[in-house]
Parts: sequence; C-alpha cells; structure tokens
Amino acid sequence: MNKRLSNLSIILIVLQILLGIGAIFGGIAFIIDPSGELMGMSRSQLEHSTFHNYLIPGILLICALGIIPFIIASGLLRKWKWKMADRLNIFPDKHWSWTFSLYSGFELIIWITIQIYILNMFSIIHLIYIIFGLTIQVVTLLPKVQKQYSI
Repeated sequence: MNKRLSNLSIILIVLQILLGIGAIFGGIAFIIDPSGELMGMSRSQLEHSTFHNYLIPGILLICALGIIPFIIASGLLRKWKWKMADRLNIFPDKHWSWTFSLYSGFELIIWITIQIYILNMFSIIHLIYIIFGLTIQVVTLLPKVQKQYSI
C-alpha cells in the first residue's frame, strides 16, 4: 500500500472534515436554541415528526454527521486499525475508513431525504447537501482512491 496519500484521497479527507464541521455547528445551534429560530427554522416544521423541538435532532446531527466524519477522516489519513469498524466493513478488501466514507455519503443523503419528508419542504440547501453526499460517494469510488485504501 502506498504510504503517500493521493490528491484525491486528500480531497476525500477534506470533504469528511467539512461535513463534520458543518454538522457540529448545526447541531450545536439546535442544542443552544432547540426552538430552531437560531437556524431560521420553526417548531411548526416539526409537526409531522416525533420531535417537539430540535434538541434531539441536534444531538443526532453532532453524533452521526459531526463526530463520525472526523473519525473517518482520521482513518483515511492514518489508516489505523479498528476491530469494531472492521466488523461493520462490508468490503473486507478495503480499509474500514474507505467503506465508512461511502457509508457517510449515504448517511448524509438519507438524513437530508428524511429532513425533506419531515419538514415537508425542499430548499436549495437540501440540494447542496445531497450533491455533497453524492460527491463524497463519487470521490470514494474513484479507482485511484479505491486503490489507495485496498488491503
């Protein structure tokens, strides 16, 4: 395995870090102001969900799309071993961080799709984040990136 990361792998690491930063800031905003007003949202947008305010979605956002992408970025950068992640890796010929990068793209697309459904609205930011999730997946699936993380 090549020790030097390709430019595409560096781009993938940056994409994961950007995803994590955005989710942590968004999640913190929802925790600070569970009404959603700080993020330009209202509680009435949650009327078709199981949530009464944005506190739990904020916590989930920080955990699922904030912390995990930083762990993925670290794995992509250092290629460290993690037995638990290896158990969840459906591509045993790839490092767990590569597989989890693919997972994070799906996770972001699913998160945004559920958000569109719950809020019963679609805005340009939703489209941007869906494209962001697809970009993570495309870069992850590029042959040069796959080769970089082959075991």
